[in-house]
Amino acid sequence: MTDTTSQSGPMLAADGTPLKKSLHRAQRRQKVRALMLIAPLLLFILVTFIAPIFDMLLRSVENDIVPDTLPRTVVALQDWDNASGEAPDEETFRAFYTDFALAEEQKAHTRLGSRLNFEMSGISSVFRSTGRDVGKFDTDYYTDQFVDADEVYEDPVQWSEWMADDGVASALPQTADAYAGWVKVLNEEGDDPLDEDIPDFVYTALYHDLAAGANPPVLPSVDVSGWDDISLKEQFIDSNEDWADPDIWATIKAFSGPYTAGYFANSIDLQSTPEGFAQRDEDERIYIKLFIRTMVMSLAITGMCILLGYPIAYLLSHLPARKANLLMILVLLPFWTSLLVRTSAWKVLLQNQGVINDILVWIGIVSDDNRLALINNANGTIIAMTHILLPFMILPLFSVMKTINPSYVRAAKSMGANDWTAFWRVYFPNSVPGIGAGSILVFILSIGYYITPELVGGVDGVFISNRIAYHISSSLNWGLAAALGSILLVLVLGLYYVYDRVVGIDNVKLGG
Repeated sequence: MTDTTSQSGPMLAADGTPLKKSLHRAQRRQKVRALMLIAPLLLFILVTFIAPIFDMLLRSVENDIVPDTLPRTVVALQDWDNASGEAPDEETFRAFYTDFALAEEQKAHTRLGSRLNFEMSGISSVFRSTGRDVGKFDTDYYTDQFVDADEVYEDPVQWSEWMADDGVASALPQTADAYAGWVKVLNEEGDDPLDEDIPDFVYTALYHDLAAGANPPVLPSVDVSGWDDISLKEQFIDSNEDWADPDIWATIKAFSGPYTAGYFANSIDLQSTPEGFAQRDEDERIYIKLFIRTMVMSLAITGMCILLGYPIAYLLSHLPARKANLLMILVLLPFWTSLLVRTSAWKVLLQNQGVINDILVWIGIVSDDNRLALINNANGTIIAMTHILLPFMILPLFSVMKTINPSYVRAAKSMGANDWTAFWRVYFPNSVPGIGAGSILVFILSIGYYITPELVGGVDGVFISNRIAYHISSSLNWGLAAALGSILLVLVLGLYYVYDRVVGIDNVKLGG
């Protein structure tokens, strides 16, 4: 029988193909069909969850605006010593003049100043004031000198032909670079370089090339040896004396790369210095304190929700269905009310002359002179957020408790256990998955809340999410907001990992 089987070859399917190959083909079709079924969900998750997280992580380190706006300055600053105690040399200011003039054409100098102002306070005003003056620098002297020497120098068509010549471009590197930058700006704005006057900074670059001994072909010969050498360094310092401050240049150099760790440094109360990262002054350290406060208060809110939600869920799960459904409507009622309305109501209840303090004074628990401070502090945040998030604890607990078989407790009592022992040793362990699910929901939601802490938390009750919202909507420091969000994400994932190791995520369920 074995010989016959071996001689007959592999087993065949009904269509004559080998059975093994046919099975593989069928399994492959099933996998493709299953993938097509879940593809819309995967695409939805990718677009609404993965992509925003990736964008947040990218924004927390990207720093394109400095090298894109000041490319020539970034190169020139590489040879400047931060520890020299002096501003860079004239050559660096020449590169900066070209970059700054091009940035002013695009109005990009204000955005650059705002970006650097996050690292050094006051630098944005320096960029703005110089932006108003850079077009009035004395470099128009070079423009007049070249035009007086030969009128062909003011012809934009002739300039276009010169700069298209490789020999001229190689002989006049600074001029070709400045002209190319100017043409790029005009093209982005939809203007024709052949219809525009050549700007002063291009003539200035041409002068410095010729003064360095360049001998370009084609261009009319001009002797620049007797011309005044205008110091661009003095021009910038006359516009704003802060350009003589080496700290400004150290800041530009420190953040001249396409990526930076500066946002994350600021997120943990560090600042960039010429020697590296250093801790901020004590009165400027706020973020680590906010991270700690967010975690502690979120855990406190979660604990309060467990203490209040567990008895309610227990009661709901043991009442007859009709009464339980009626009470469940009361639990769900807050979901039908605006979050802003609920929070505003707590402001009325908790304020110094509010309902709660008036009742406490009326029944004699506190005196009128010693009313409780329940608003604009951590107390107000914990009270209001516990009320708002309590349903998210009750619902998972209730769904799990409904699945606990009452015979377990009866069996424990029949074996001699009292009510407390039967509850603690039998019922409570079976309800732990509901506690876990509710705790995760409440904790994750609480660390991301910012409306309620903003309204009732005051100075001592705000979360890190309030600072993230501030940087996104007010200061527009999206990089710092992204860095703070990234750190918060890492902290949550770390706590999730610890929870999984201690409790086990498999023990978390919403019922069933």
